[in-house]
Amino acid sequence: MDYSKSGNPKGAKARPAFDGQNRFGAPKQAHGNTPSKEELLARLKAAAEKKKEA
Repeated sequence: MDYSKSGNPKGAKARPAFDGQNRFGAPKQAHGNTPSKEELLARLKAAAEKKKEA
């Protein structure tokens, strides 16, 4: 009998520490392309205004 084929399959042993794919619900960006500081501040201010109105 081949005992190596019995039981549940073994899981992946070494998964990558960083998964570079875009997550579900996250804004889609090209990998390695980061927005500028001005864009980030504008987005944060817009989110704060939206939260303040609600």
